[in-house]
Amino acid sequence: MADVEGGGPPKARSNGYNNPNQYYVATSESSWTSWLVPMIVVANVAVFIVTMFVNNCPKNNLGFEGKCVAKFLGRLSFQPLKENPLFGPSAATLEKMGGLQWYKVVHGNEAWRLIACIWLHAGVIHVLANMLSLVFIGIRLEQQFGFVRVGIIYLLSGLGGSILSALFLQSHNNISVGASGALFGLLGAMLSELLTNWSIYTNKAAALFTLVIIIAINLAVGILPHVDNFAHIGGFMSGFLLGFVLLFRPQFGWMESRNLPAGGRVKSKYKAYQLVLCVLALALVIVW
Repeated sequence: MADVEGGGPPKARSNGYNNPNQYYVATSESSWTSWLVPMIVVANVAVFIVTMFVNNCPKNNLGFEGKCVAKFLGRLSFQPLKENPLFGPSAATLEKMGGLQWYKVVHGNEAWRLIACIWLHAGVIHVLANMLSLVFIGIRLEQQFGFVRVGIIYLLSGLGGSILSALFLQSHNNISVGASGALFGLLGAMLSELLTNWSIYTNKAAALFTLVIIIAINLAVGILPHVDNFAHIGGFMSGFLLGFVLLFRPQFGWMESRNLPAGGRVKSKYKAYQLVLCVLALALVIVW
């Protein structure tokens, strides 16, 4: 996600994500076919192309910041690098297309920007970084939990990130765009999924350490100049809570034990702590 300040270069939030090795015990659960995450990637790329078409740098660039970049692309060419070093549109175009701006959401009754902004990106570098991260994070989750649950986490985490970003960036000039809030929601969901499904991991410490390091690195990126970390945090917390509600699995051995004699079966499908975490997280999501 990027925080773009009117008249200045876009402030992009990048994702230094690498897919962690997961240490699952093999179960008899079936794997889903991932189609939603690829469709989200296609949609984001399509929206970026439309944004550049609307931007039309050759026609609208006044030349104060320099010449359009990659003029051979015609009206899809990029704003001068001095204005937007990410190879993308102007701040005015992002605002026109639905970039998140606190004043317009609160005083202009344009709440739709809270969702619209997660489909916009500040430039080619921004959209590529986010979509590569989405592929690494999202496909694995969708294969394991299905498109419905992953889709809910993605959208609600993006919304949660947008809300927190709007609350802390109360400036007329700040425009926030990008899918980083939703991506951090998926990271948060991966962490809560690991915690609530603790019994199905073979190497618990290694799985937890790997994921925590990845999350810490990505959050640390938000400390850099021109990077808005509020959507990162809002998306992460939303996804973390939703993971406890939507991603808990039957305890280890339950599915396999259904074919055993009654005396050898696992008595409960879920562990007590899974249900407690689910209820607590659901209450916090409602309050959140």
